[in-house]
Amino acid sequence: MLIAEAVNKKRTSEKKMNTQSIISKVWSFCTTLRDDGVGYGDYLTQITYLIFLKMADEYSKPPYNRDVGVPEEYNWKSIKSESGAALEVQYVSVLRELGKQKGMLGQIFTKAQNQIQDPAKLKRLIDMIDGEKWVMLGADVKGNIYEGLLERNAEDTKSGAGQYFTPRALISTMVKCMKPQPKQTIADPACGTGGFFLSAYDYLTDKNNYKLDKEDKAFLKNETFFGNEIVANTRRLCLMNMFLHNIGEIDGESLVSGDDALIAQPSKTVDMVLANPPFGKKSSMTFTNKEGEQETDDLTYNRQDFWATTSNKQVNFVQHIRSMLKTTGRAAVVLPDNVLFEGGAGETVRKKLMESTELHTILRLPTGIFYANGVKANVLFFDNKPAQKDAWTKDIWIYDYRTNVHHTLKKKPMTMDHLEDFVKCYNPDNRHDRTETWNEDTNPDGRWRKYSREDVLARDKTSLDIFWLKDKSLTDLENLPVPDELAEEIIENMEAGLDSFRQVLAALK
Repeated sequence: MLIAEAVNKKRTSEKKMNTQSIISKVWSFCTTLRDDGVGYGDYLTQITYLIFLKMADEYSKPPYNRDVGVPEEYNWKSIKSESGAALEVQYVSVLRELGKQKGMLGQIFTKAQNQIQDPAKLKRLIDMIDGEKWVMLGADVKGNIYEGLLERNAEDTKSGAGQYFTPRALISTMVKCMKPQPKQTIADPACGTGGFFLSAYDYLTDKNNYKLDKEDKAFLKNETFFGNEIVANTRRLCLMNMFLHNIGEIDGESLVSGDDALIAQPSKTVDMVLANPPFGKKSSMTFTNKEGEQETDDLTYNRQDFWATTSNKQVNFVQHIRSMLKTTGRAAVVLPDNVLFEGGAGETVRKKLMESTELHTILRLPTGIFYANGVKANVLFFDNKPAQKDAWTKDIWIYDYRTNVHHTLKKKPMTMDHLEDFVKCYNPDNRHDRTETWNEDTNPDGRWRKYSREDVLARDKTSLDIFWLKDKSLTDLENLPVPDELAEEIIENMEAGLDSFRQVLAALK
């Protein structure tokens, strides 16, 4: 017994050292390429192409012997055997031709381009990737490497990739509250780099939560997750991220569509939606007019299954997500404040949502947790229900984790620990058994409070933008954030204001 434990301990230690060695190599080469002007995003994209090709090569050999759909003239061997200018020419040909293929292969290489202009450095990168057996590496190892790259890419503000990256602590909290079940289908109509899918996958494969049998694992790998992502580069990162976490088959169909999710009614409904639709109030398209000038035009989606026609992107996503759910389906969605208080279509959708679903929980989020500046957002939790005469929503529980809360991305990031009290109040094991922490007399600073449907309907425009805590920074100078945090918050708000002015200017033009 002691010998077995010692052997397992040694293997774990060796695996950890090997993981750190690979991560170190990946990062060191990224630094080298940055000197040539290749940012995290471009580096991440090239890593995606090359690791996928290497894994396809490994799957084509014993013991797998699989035909993964990569033509022989464009496989891993075809670039590994070249160098210098010939390597650059072959690599470009590989990227172009594989983008024409079907399934996941074609999606990974859609609109692929070579961003590494120095053939010698491209050769070094190929040799580095060739030195590992990627199929043999554990999903956790590959996942850690790739997730680390994605996070670094999101932190690179110049790339704008942060808009596709939801804080992992928030994602994990939402999944923990939703408690996905084996053999349930999970969708995200704006899946970015796949953060919700991976967190749900980790939850389902956690042995403390479930003991999955062979059938459960097969369903989880190929039938659980479905997504949409219209940005080709982000979609490829999502597919690769999922694939490296053991979701999907290398020669299978793509689990992420490039179609705009809002255009049409979903062809099939799902058990759960986890989503953070893209920020930005309006859906629009850019086109060139008769004078050759660029113009933008607001997009509205005239769908018969929508309660209201509007160009407000987030309001449309709320309607679409509701239409995606089975009658027993559930959703947790990150939405900006405007969805909670805006009149017109916004009010119509809020009323309909409370009638046709059980909108039971709202988590008010603090600023300073997203890479997009100045965002004030919330998480709405609602359960779809079959049609009936009476409204399904009776009470809405609100947790205010915004008032008197200060976070910054670098110096004071939000963690799971910060949201632990919300999870406790939410009570995932039985959300019908809840107790308010707020009390007018004994605890006026309680963050967890219940409002009836009648309370909400009596508010102007049926506003769900509800808060009751006093902002201590306005009355108590001692509780002001430290100067550098305050400065960061001021800069963030100013940048958010500038973004809004740019949108107005673009609309005027």
